[in-house]
Amino acid sequence: MQPKWRFSHARGYLGLGLVEEAAAELAALPPAAADSLEALGLRALVLQEQKQWLLLQSVAATLVQRQPEEAGWWITWAYATRRADSLAAAEAILREAEVRHPREPTVHFNLGCYACVRGDLTEARRRVNRAIALDAGFKQGLATDPDLAALRAAPPE
Repeated sequence: MQPKWRFSHARGYLGLGLVEEAAAELAALPPAAADSLEALGLRALVLQEQKQWLLLQSVAATLVQRQPEEAGWWITWAYATRRADSLAAAEAILREAEVRHPREPTVHFNLGCYACVRGDLTEARRRVNRAIALDAGFKQGLATDPDLAALRAAPPE
């Protein structure tokens, strides 16, 4: 089967929540197609659903190396790194992402979450407010994200 059909099937399976079937489609790709950006991106989605943080960390790092202009890969890399390694390592990734993608609200929001978890509520508030200024949709995240519980409990400065 041609790689384009395997990619299509993998996307379809993911859309239906059939993660193992999507993984099987990707595993059946020929070696030349398995290393493509499309394959790696789909593999990242599968690994995230499977909570395979170490593998996702590696795939996302490769995606960042190959496509650093895509802010989403940085965010995925940090997300996996936080779970596979540490909050500090994830924060370092997002600080570099911030330099490359200063207007990406998810980078600011996640840095705010990390600051809150570290107990730096001033930095957390600044970061989350910046994310909301860039995308008002992050107000919902402020209200619900468990990492920001201490920020919600603290009186505004």
